[in-house]
Amino acid sequence: MAVDYAVIVVYLAGMLAMGWWGMRRARSKSEFLVAGRRLGPAMYSGTMAAIVLGGASTIGGVGLGYQYGLSGAWMVFTIGLGLLALSVFFSARIARLKVYTVSEMLDLRYGGGRAGIISGVVMWAYTLMLAVTSTIAYATIFDVLFDMNRTVAIVLGGSIVVAYSTLGGMWSITLTDMVQFVVKTIGVLLLLLPIAVVKAGGFSEMKAQLPTEYFDPLGIGGETIFTYVLIYTFGMLIGQDIWQRVFTARGDRTAKWGGTVAGTYCLAYALAGAVIGTAAKVLYPKLGSPDDAFATIVKDELPVGVRGLVLAAALAAVMSTSSGALIACATVANNDIWSRLRGLGRAPAGNADDHDEVKGNRLFILIMGLAVICTAIAIDNVVEALTVAYNLLVGGLLVPILGGLVWKRGTVHGALASVVVGGLAVIVLMATYGILANEPVYYGLLASLAAYLAVSLATPATDAAVLTAWRERLAGRSSELASEPTPVSQ
Repeated sequence: MAVDYAVIVVYLAGMLAMGWWGMRRARSKSEFLVAGRRLGPAMYSGTMAAIVLGGASTIGGVGLGYQYGLSGAWMVFTIGLGLLALSVFFSARIARLKVYTVSEMLDLRYGGGRAGIISGVVMWAYTLMLAVTSTIAYATIFDVLFDMNRTVAIVLGGSIVVAYSTLGGMWSITLTDMVQFVVKTIGVLLLLLPIAVVKAGGFSEMKAQLPTEYFDPLGIGGETIFTYVLIYTFGMLIGQDIWQRVFTARGDRTAKWGGTVAGTYCLAYALAGAVIGTAAKVLYPKLGSPDDAFATIVKDELPVGVRGLVLAAALAAVMSTSSGALIACATVANNDIWSRLRGLGRAPAGNADDHDEVKGNRLFILIMGLAVICTAIAIDNVVEALTVAYNLLVGGLLVPILGGLVWKRGTVHGALASVVVGGLAVIVLMATYGILANEPVYYGLLASLAAYLAVSLATPATDAAVLTAWRERLAGRSSELASEPTPVSQ
């Protein structure tokens, strides 16, 4: 195990070194929060794939494959579909807005008002819980590696992510995510996948050993697949953590085609996880929990050195999602909530980036990082925490965000009603049916849509000047846009 330990230690040290290097580049607000809006296709694709494929997609995806077979790929598959939809239909328009948060987009589209701060609170809660659930996953990985106490593991893993994120912001996260993307590709797709299949005796032996439903593409159930689409596909369309990566693209084509490549990669990753889990079912048919499949097959079947690299891949998956959610949480907390509460709200773009803003955002990452670590220590049920986050996100924000992009008759009053009604409906229905039930997101989304349509049609249309400014911004022609740094080649 000494070689495996050395691989992990070198990897973690490299993450901290990149955080320090990224600090030297992040000298303005734009550089710190969105990497100067100048990532080219290669870095954009790699970092986008890295953030959406976290511990749930890696460890959880293998677990679903262990439990359901090939149809266990559907959870990660719907994440890929959401990223593809975002990239093809919306990413170019989103990138041209030149904002920092989803709430700033709502302010631009609807002309300001309370919808922005309320949506900011909902988005903050979502990104906080996403960062928390990612941070909890460190306990599983460090338990496999070092038999480490859960609290110590969370503090260790969380502190490393907080450190490099605080130092260099999005530049540090971009650099580390690129390394993490490469490590995940090698560790999971090129090493663990073929080794697992060979150890299980090949596909013919897997089919002989397992029930036929393990190879049914719809075996997990139509209702489950539909719920995954509602939560994960739609969640990809509106999450601050995802939009903040779109804002890093240096142009429309990078956002569209780079995201398409990342989404396609997610589809392959989904199938790989399900196949690995299916192979683990052949090798270890009586595991206590499906989520133990990844750790068990890595510990027992991989040779020294390779085992360390694959565990580093799992660590990379967790860190990429955790860091992306952390900077999104801090950005929303600072720009959408704290600044507005202090009366410092301003136009979404056009103001100078200065050193004080970098210091402020760096401080918020540190504060939110400490909050994430403390919350992760206190929470036991990861699935419930993640379900609450996604239910609030989709039930409260999907309709006003997508409605603002595609329906010009939507109004600020309709958006506000949609957020409040949808969010409250989700909370009440989770209390009634249970957190893990499907009904809260189904009916919450319908309530949000009904409120948006009814109130928008019953209130005066959005001011023509606001819509004109919105269309100019979408087209990238607004004179208010701040000058951006010259794109760097990749």
